[in-house]
Amino acid sequence: MDNLLILEKLKPFRKQIDDLDKSIVKLLNQRANIVKKIGKIKHEFHSKDPIIRPDREAAIISKLQEENTGDFPNEAISSVWCEIMSACRNLEKNITISYLGPNGSFSEQAVFALFGHSIDQLPCDSFDDVFKSVELKKADIGVVPIENSTEGAVNRTLDLLLNTSLKIINEKTLPIKHCLMSTATSTQNIKIIYAHPQASSQCIQWLNKNFPNIELVAASSNSDAARMSLYNKNAAAIAGEIAAKVYNLNILKSGIQDDINNRTRFISVGNIKTSPSKSDKTSLILSVPNKPGAVYEMLFPLVNHSVSMTRLESRPARNGKWDYFFYVDIEGHCDSPNISIALKELENNVEFFKLLGSYPTN
Repeated sequence: MDNLLILEKLKPFRKQIDDLDKSIVKLLNQRANIVKKIGKIKHEFHSKDPIIRPDREAAIISKLQEENTGDFPNEAISSVWCEIMSACRNLEKNITISYLGPNGSFSEQAVFALFGHSIDQLPCDSFDDVFKSVELKKADIGVVPIENSTEGAVNRTLDLLLNTSLKIINEKTLPIKHCLMSTATSTQNIKIIYAHPQASSQCIQWLNKNFPNIELVAASSNSDAARMSLYNKNAAAIAGEIAAKVYNLNILKSGIQDDINNRTRFISVGNIKTSPSKSDKTSLILSVPNKPGAVYEMLFPLVNHSVSMTRLESRPARNGKWDYFFYVDIEGHCDSPNISIALKELENNVEFFKLLGSYPTN
């Protein structure tokens, strides 16, 4: 009797939800129709305006979050509108995104978080292949990790950024939760663990405690580790939960990373120049002569024009002279007046200057 009473009281509210859902679908179709009209106008006038506009998309989400005064979470607004814009963008043109594969990798998760699911995926075997796919126009955009909160910079990505003509167009930071997975149902007979070197480093304390003498075999990615473990009943892999679902593996232990706040920052690279948005970041590569005070002089224009630096990394120049390239992130867009002046002064003060791009922050 009580269940019937509850159902009767819920009935009008469920009717309201059904009506609202119908209205939402109607509005989404109206939005899609406008997008198609925009695409038609672009086609008629042979517009070179890019289909993907990270700055515009970030501004849309930011404005909606500012106007949100209800119970719907702002993070959910970001996720929902990412998929709405992805679906609408696909009505204009199919977008191909490359990333370190195979399917089920953390890079693939970053792709979906940045561009939604209405895309064509191009999994690659290496970071080099991700960059090449975009440079050779096999993909519109590539997504790669650039730094991890536990292990620091992803050096291969830094090296590739030095020599590419591609620009960083946006970024996304994801929480990284590592799992031990296998076709087996227990850890009892595990004799080998496949893992990407970054993943095993992020779980080294847990591994030393639980598998002190285990054989660790390097894989090209987390999802590749999961795939490799399929062929050995005594093997396990370190990867994310999605990889376990993709390859139908049993999760033997979840959350084995040493730092519960483990996070990785991903960037996307392409041939798109972004306009200023509400919150931007600019990335640079610099080098200076090996002399006293050189780094201080290099950074002085930033201080002089009140530009905030958020990151400074160094990589060997590989010329045998102990010279270094400095990777710098600053707050703001390169077209902002104070940053534009600071960058011009900076370029005149250094031996090497490369603007990697200005792009919306997380």
